[in-house]
Parts: sequence; structure tokens; C-alpha cells
Amino acid sequence: MRLAARREHAAPIIAALTPWLEAQLSRIPQKSQLAEDIRYTLAHWPGLIRFLDDGSLELDTNPVENQIRPIAPTRKNALFAGNEVGAENWATPASLVATCKMSGVNPVDYLDATLRAILDGHPQSGIEDLKPWCYAPPSSLIA
Repeated sequence: MRLAARREHAAPIIAALTPWLEAQLSRIPQKSQLAEDIRYTLAHWPGLIRFLDDGSLELDTNPVENQIRPIAPTRKNALFAGNEVGAENWATPASLVATCKMSGVNPVDYLDATLRAILDGHPQSGIEDLKPWCYAPPSSLIA
């Protein structure tokens, strides 16, 4: 339903926005901050409009931010990860845990089942089946 609503209501606005941005870009000084921002927006356009093709994508980051708020001390510690790679390495499991919680999935059980599936030769073509929102705990874990 959400995808259908986005396509009905947002798609026409998005379709009109691209030519409008391009027109504005031709009217303002090319070295201005606004021109730089418009060029940045247009360069990232495919990612910005992905919500029109996937109804499960959120339009903002509030749900994720609300999920990670309880681990704020850890998030602040991640600022001192030493370098960008260290911060990215921390962000990956933190995002995965937040996604599990948002999907109502126990992160420990999910990681255990996913790693076991990979070790047992889960086909790479079926990687979509391993996403947290697709996870169904094995019957042995259901109490």
C-alpha cells in the first residue's frame, strides 16, 4: 500500500523536481553554495528516489535514530574509532542490530542462524532470504 501511495502521490512531484532543479541550476552562479547543493542532489538522484521502487524504505532516518538512541554512549565512543575504517566497522554491526530490533527479531538468534546458514553453504543467489525482516527462527528456537 505504501509503495502504491508513493507512486501515486510522490512520483509526479519527483518527476517535476528534476527539470526544476536543472532550470534553477542554469539561473544561479555556478560557484555558489546553492549550485553546489543542487549538483550534489542531482548526482545522487538514483539513491534519492529509490523510495519510489521499494515500499519498505523509510523516507527519513528517525526510526533508525530512535533505535540507536539507547546505545548513545557506544555511538559517542565510535567517534573515536581511530579512523574511518574503524567507524565503518563499528557501524555495520550497530546497523544490523538496529534493523533486527526494528523487525522484531532477536539479533543474537538472527546472527547465529545467518552465520550457520552461510557456513552450511547457503547459496549466494538466495542472499535476500537472509535479511533480518525475512528471518524466521528455526522451530527449535520457538518456545
